[in-house]
Amino acid sequence: MKYLYFIIAAAILSACSRGGDLQSSLEQYVAGQDCHIGIAVICGSDTFAVNGGESFPMMSVFKFPQAVAVADYCARNNIALEDSIAIDSAAMMPDTYSPMRERYGRVNLRLSTAELMEYSLVMSDNNACDILFSTTGSPAYADSLVKSLGFNDINIRHTEAEMHADTSLCALNSTTPLGMARFMDAFYKHIASTSPEMAVVKQNLEMCGTGTGRIPGAQFEEGTLIGHKTGTGDTDALGRLTAVNDVAYIELPDGKAYTIAVFVADSPKPIADTEAMIAAISEIVREHLSR
Repeated sequence: MKYLYFIIAAAILSACSRGGDLQSSLEQYVAGQDCHIGIAVICGSDTFAVNGGESFPMMSVFKFPQAVAVADYCARNNIALEDSIAIDSAAMMPDTYSPMRERYGRVNLRLSTAELMEYSLVMSDNNACDILFSTTGSPAYADSLVKSLGFNDINIRHTEAEMHADTSLCALNSTTPLGMARFMDAFYKHIASTSPEMAVVKQNLEMCGTGTGRIPGAQFEEGTLIGHKTGTGDTDALGRLTAVNDVAYIELPDGKAYTIAVFVADSPKPIADTEAMIAAISEIVREHLSR
């Protein structure tokens, strides 16, 4: 997949309206919040960011680059996504979020890589995610892949099970808003079209069923295409949410497209209100770039 680096590096930058005073509008919104917010928006050759170079825990956002790594691994090794994987009942961990476990129970079974990927990306299933890690060997494969493509701000160090056992490890699966927005932008514009396996990743992002009140919560017109991946942390001892995140590509009905990443850390608000902040940021971006 080394060839992708050259495709990305040589990409022709498309024109995009500067969106008027988008930068100042985002800065003003962030300044009024009692939490730490990082934003990055890429529209053609234009980039807007607030705290875009700061590190944030990805939480389940990392399942997106992980899926890209699984697709790459399968393409390299002639593994069809429809091929099944043997799953031991012990891999269906009982104390983690897993719609897959709720459906099948804690039994030995075989599921296709495609179904596991759908559970991981569309439903953010933690058990499916860790089974996919076993497919490629470890988180190191995903980490190495994203860095080989030039995205050094994305760090994938630990599995869901490891982070569940020691929540301090969540901070090590990290990214900057700019790093993740650039990766999503490269995926949408180039990587998704490089193989049938990558096309499946894109399809799953567009079916994402979590966090519909985050970036997709803006007032988008009918016909807007959205592919996104969310991440959500726990509540700490002070009652503050450690992380509520979303990264997406948006294709408006008029053909204009942009990428947006929003990471919220240390929020004192309930999850619904924190998600509403992300939706408000998404609406600011939509409104400015629709002009």
